[in-house]
Amino acid sequence: MRRSHVFAVFAGAVVLVLALAAPSDAFCGFYVAKADAALFNRASKVVLVRDGRRTVITMANDFRGDPEEFAVVVPVPVVLERDQIHVGERAVIEHLDAYTAPRLVEYFDADPCLVLQERMRKSVAAELPASAGRARDEAARSLGVTIEARYAVGEYDVLILSAEDSSGLETWLRRNGYRVPAGASRVLASYLKQGMRFFVAKVNLKEQARLGYTYLRPLQMAFETHKFMLPIRLGTVNADGPQELFVFALTRTGRVETTNYRTVKLPSGVELPPFVKDDFADFYRDMFARRAEEERMRAVFLEYAWDMSWCDPCAADPLSGRELRQLGVFWLDGDGDERPPARRRPAPQPQPQNVFVTRLHLRYTADAFPEDLHFQETGDRTNFQGRYVLRHPWRGEATCAEAERYLRSVAERQEREAQTLANLTGWDLEAIRARLDPLPEVRPAGVPWWKKIWGR
Repeated sequence: MRRSHVFAVFAGAVVLVLALAAPSDAFCGFYVAKADAALFNRASKVVLVRDGRRTVITMANDFRGDPEEFAVVVPVPVVLERDQIHVGERAVIEHLDAYTAPRLVEYFDADPCLVLQERMRKSVAAELPASAGRARDEAARSLGVTIEARYAVGEYDVLILSAEDSSGLETWLRRNGYRVPAGASRVLASYLKQGMRFFVAKVNLKEQARLGYTYLRPLQMAFETHKFMLPIRLGTVNADGPQELFVFALTRTGRVETTNYRTVKLPSGVELPPFVKDDFADFYRDMFARRAEEERMRAVFLEYAWDMSWCDPCAADPLSGRELRQLGVFWLDGDGDERPPARRRPAPQPQPQNVFVTRLHLRYTADAFPEDLHFQETGDRTNFQGRYVLRHPWRGEATCAEAERYLRSVAERQEREAQTLANLTGWDLEAIRARLDPLPEVRPAGVPWWKKIWGR
């Protein structure tokens, strides 16, 4: 997996995560926007919990108006007892929506010249003697950085760093292959002023393989029926146009799909021009509308499918056991609150929940969807997420021969991104090209710029 820095803002907390530079691998970025149900008008959200014949339905409707005017009529397969009906918490559904929403993810390219240096360093790393660790410590101290502690924690190698100033710390991180986004110095300095240390971790791939992990750890009705379905036709009677429906299915087995309509995966993993960061809501609405139109509004779209015991990375915190029980996940062990007693250390990652979540999205009318939705559970636990990638080119000085090749590849990448965006949304290609950022000029190291004028 190619790795890059992660610079994220979650719940008001700024988190700087620096990952090892490895330009030939896939890597994890940071989320900058989400496409939740709030982007769409007349959107209803339904959570279906299903295991065998046992079913729990939680509904949230996008009703606007006087509450006195609201009524919902939902067909059910059995006569419900009082205890089979419950009023849930809207916040839990919103959390599930945020957790599974398609995302925009952002990466920053490293200095192409530093990437070249890193490749050269790795080529001799295996030959370094044991004293190299001491040499690295001395190099760190020369920059005002102190390696306070080293730990091997499971599959992670951990360093605890202190530093005299942010510039020395940033230099140390860059020299050791960590990608630092522009503007990080100010954030690092703010933490240093507070007397904070820095926890830096990377994965020890050999230890991870030895341990056997393939990932990084970390209104309601309940009834029984053999029919796994959702009645939607009644809702079209008083509809004044197409409606949006989001279905979140929670099972033990795996992904859920529709049996009487096509289930189609939305495009995912595509790279888009960085300016889409400011237009993500428009992009996603237009992209979804184009996909729905191509399917003649007769398909159900898969936006997310994942085991809730982990994520890569978590775009929002996974639902707690208590939240899952509020939604009707009845097969969890314990009381549903996995937080440990105060005398114990918090667990480093959420406990496995044995819940697979599928997010489906459809735009429908009575003509396009003449039947209610019928579902089936599958054994497919393949992970899927609607995920759209922004890659920012390196904006610093380009002073090596490697930079020329890098900038040519970025120009080609920008054209691919522009055409992808036009194809997905129907936006004008020339208007997209006009918004692409210009690339910096390569300046050979040690050669004054004026010597290039007359070819000297």
